[in-house]
This record gives sequence, structure tokens and C-alpha cells, in this order.
Amino acid sequence: MLIVLAEAKLGAGTLEAGREVLSTMVYESRKEEGCVSYTYAQDLLDPTKLIIVEKWDDDAALAFHFATPHMATFQGALAGLDLTITELKKYQADDGSPLS
Repeated sequence: MLIVLAEAKLGAGTLEAGREVLSTMVYESRKEEGCVSYTYAQDLLDPTKLIIVEKWDDDAALAFHFATPHMATFQGALAGLDLTITELKKYQADDGSPLS
């Protein structure tokens, strides 16, 4: 499994202005074959920080994701938002195990 972790800096009003495009990206990505999980969250202590967590079956699923029409639409919409990706990394992982 691949885990993609990213952080973005949000300008004032960006989350509200971009909510529809961000929500559409999450919705469409979750429907993709090979998408295990796809989530955006706002940091509770820093409302200017958006945290992105994605889980994919493999590199092929992630490559397909980057080539989708909704990714192109999303990339275009980002140009109009005050949102800066400050960290973007992918990690190889196993399926994990429960913590108890």
C-alpha cells in the first residue's frame, strides 16, 4: 500500500472559497479503483493548515489518479485559491495492524 501525506497552507477564506472543489476532489478520488482512503482535514490548532491523507493500493493506482479528469480540474481550480502545498511525500507501507 502507498500512503501519501501532504500539508498545505491556507490563506484567509481559502477553505470556504475552495470547499466545493476540495469536496469534489475527495468524492471523485474515493470512487477510483485502488483508492483505499482519501481525506482532507483542518488542523485543530492551526486553522491555516490543511492535512491530506491518501491511501492507495499501489503505484499504478496513484498514477491513474494523477491522470484523471477530476485531477486536471482540481489542479486548474487550485490556481485561483490561496493554497500552497508545503509538504508532499509518499510512503510504502504494509496493511498495518490494530493498536490495542
